Amino acid sequence: MGARSPGGTSPPLRSPPGSHRVHGREPASAPVHPALRGPQTVRLFRAILTLKNVEECYHFFEDLLTIGELQALTARFEVARLLAAGQTYEEIARRTGASSATISRVRRFLEYGADGYRLALRRLNLPHA
Repeated sequence: MGARSPGGTSPPLRSPPGSHRVHGREPASAPVHPALRGPQTVRLFRAILTLKNVEECYHFFEDLLTIGELQALTARFEVARLLAAGQTYEEIARRTGASSATISRVRRFLEYGADGYRLALRRLNLPHA
């Protein structure tokens, strides 16, 4: 069953024709907003890639983010997972406490974004559309 928005049924989660998928490959070369690119961002991402386990991630992200910021990131990823698994907006809101605006925004990026959510869900073997 596809995710439903408040007041109606939403179409299944699929990338539109001509979107970021290239010949069935993972979207490693999907377009990324130019404002995100830069040497400081590269250094941050490389630092994250050096972390070897979840415990190291806890330490790094506790220093990098506030508890609220980490909880917001965690909630968005959980919303993406539940949307990809076909949960309704109402069920997702009940389970996560996310607002319909947050769920809608995550759904938009899951459908039309740079495919980062789908890539992570696939690599973690979590439900994805």
